[in-house]
Amino acid sequence: MSDWAFELVSAWGLWVVAGSAFLSCLAVPVPTSLVMLAAGAFAAAGDLVLWQVWLSGWLAALAGDNTGFQLGRWGGRPFLGWVADRSGRQRLMVRGEAVVEARGGVGVFLSTWLLAPLGPWVNVIAGTLGLSRWRFAAWDTAGETIWVTAYVGLGFAFGSQIDRVSEAVSDWGGLVAALAVAVGFAVALAIKLRRRKRARARG
Repeated sequence: MSDWAFELVSAWGLWVVAGSAFLSCLAVPVPTSLVMLAAGAFAAAGDLVLWQVWLSGWLAALAGDNTGFQLGRWGGRPFLGWVADRSGRQRLMVRGEAVVEARGGVGVFLSTWLLAPLGPWVNVIAGTLGLSRWRFAAWDTAGETIWVTAYVGLGFAFGSQIDRVSEAVSDWGGLVAALAVAVGFAVALAIKLRRRKRARARG
């Protein structure tokens, strides 16, 4: 792990945990996973309090997600198009829209931890598409609970081997995301083939 992550957490404590979690949920390129791991390691060493680290990251992540959702609700399609043009992430936004349209709240849940790169875009898209606020909040809370617990918990449990853990988590995250996409396409293909087979049988 980069030394700067430890330095930031050492200097700013819970403030950097909360700030990085909030900004990353708004698509600001902040390596929050490293900060969470570092904060967990500091908690294991007794320099921070574990429940405070977890709570600050969790509340900030929820605040960031709900801010993105509200921006999408206020701005609608014009705002979504503006964000896509300015960010250059049109492909991610197309994928995010497909996830929300196909899965609704479950898509929000998966985007917070399993398909994390889509998370910030899914928040805005969910608001734009008119997903119920309470439905969004419930699924988002469940997902962020998993995400924050996983990273802070790993940092706390393996603080002495944090460099290896950060590399393993990075590789694992990419692998899981790729597998999730592959499984999604496989399921969609199977459903499509089954429908064709039924249509032919009826015909």
